[in-house]
Amino acid sequence: MTNLAKYIDHTLLSSAATKKDVEKLCNEAKEYGFYAVCVQPIQTKNAVEALKGTDVKVAAVTGFPHGATFTEIKVEETKKCLADGATEIDMVINVGALKEGNLELVKDEIKQLASLCKGKAKLKVIIETGLLTDEEKVTACKLSVEAGADCVKTSTGVLKESKPATVEDVKLMNETVKDFGLFVKASGGVSDEKGAKALIEAGASRIGTSNGIKIVTGDNSNTLNY
Repeated sequence: MTNLAKYIDHTLLSSAATKKDVEKLCNEAKEYGFYAVCVQPIQTKNAVEALKGTDVKVAAVTGFPHGATFTEIKVEETKKCLADGATEIDMVINVGALKEGNLELVKDEIKQLASLCKGKAKLKVIIETGLLTDEEKVTACKLSVEAGADCVKTSTGVLKESKPATVEDVKLMNETVKDFGLFVKASGGVSDEKGAKALIEAGASRIGTSNGIKIVTGDNSNTLNY
């Protein structure tokens, strides 16, 4: 299998994270050769500065973690993250709107952010699988395709309702989007090499985890849940 490190978005989404913590995250990403780091919006610039001169990407989350904010807020947050140098945006959809059938709102929101990201960054759409039926997961993926996103992502990994990324969900999502050029990011509860490989074999092109070092080294001393 290809080097696992190149599948990993090394993640730090604690609200208590400091600039020093983000610099440590970035140094680890450089040391282990991870594909990207994933940080809170306010830490985007710090991550970009810490990774200057490397090929490690910077992903920033928007509408995180609930997705239940105004579209205008997600738009402005995304603009700021892009201005600060993010090359990937992980947005959370409005799950309530999806579940009540307001699909135009969900699609329009993704479309607006995809337009902002075009030519600048990849847009990854977090659908929060733990809150959705299989039918709703497929619908969310199809809306992401129609709206011009680059990726669909299983979950935030931090909500009480979040569930670990599963092989079944990754397969379902990949089957829905693979013919349209989108990739799947598996996030939430990925904590060891075996689990990461299973998700990749199921169709995940990216793994979002705070356990990246453990996954690539087998070190079990500090396992986290997201």
